[in-house]
Amino acid sequence: MRYPAVSGQFYPNDPSELEAILESCFRGIEIKPDERILGAVVPHAGYIYSGKVAASVFAKLPAVSTYIITCPNHHGAGSLVAASRDTWSTPFGKVRVDREIVDALPRRIIDIDETAHRYEHSAEVQIPFLQYLFEDFMILPISIGIRDEETAMEVGMEIKYAIDATGRDAVILASSDFTHYAPDKVARINDHYAIEPILKLDVSTFYRRIYERRITACGVDPIGAMLTATRALGAEEGELVMYATSGDVSGDYTSVVGYAGIIIR
Repeated sequence: MRYPAVSGQFYPNDPSELEAILESCFRGIEIKPDERILGAVVPHAGYIYSGKVAASVFAKLPAVSTYIITCPNHHGAGSLVAASRDTWSTPFGKVRVDREIVDALPRRIIDIDETAHRYEHSAEVQIPFLQYLFEDFMILPISIGIRDEETAMEVGMEIKYAIDATGRDAVILASSDFTHYAPDKVARINDHYAIEPILKLDVSTFYRRIYERRITACGVDPIGAMLTATRALGAEEGELVMYATSGDVSGDYTSVVGYAGIIIR
């Protein structure tokens, strides 16, 4: 069992309090699933900061059998590219990993390593959003602890292969925040510069722009893997649903973190 690592920190550990904060995140957002969606970019900060942006994406997701969550490995523990087979628990209950998809992964680059996920928050914080909206689903968390375009593309193609091999109806979520600790105006300019090629599913330009401006997004490779997989599965375009910074909540615009909610279809 993969027990919660950041409940009580990034989100409440009491189920009723968790439900209340999720209700506030979705307040004013129309829940309107789009069956064309194959992937998305969602932030992973504390719900008070990025929950509204995350909700803007989750409100559009279709109900599918499996949500694959590509995420960074902030702690550097375990394998550099690692899938989880454990059942995951949150204050809302347990969620099974789709072991059929796990077993279908070619495993050329993706290892099975629970250590990489034990303390990592970036996949965990997405699960209560899914539990809030959907009743019967599975997950597949895959963490990536390396910054390399070729690696990300290999991960994406392994995911695509496993989806094809199992015939699963799946959505791939890339968990990422964008600029970290820059003035609000700088963060917004740089983040939109990086977001533009995401909307065109242009992985190489996305990486080039990240390096060109040294943009401190933490989920570059999860995004690259998601874009590679969804493009191979037939996606054609992206849409920026919502963008915000931590300054919009804290009122401090001198040093912010950027959050983008993006859907891919």
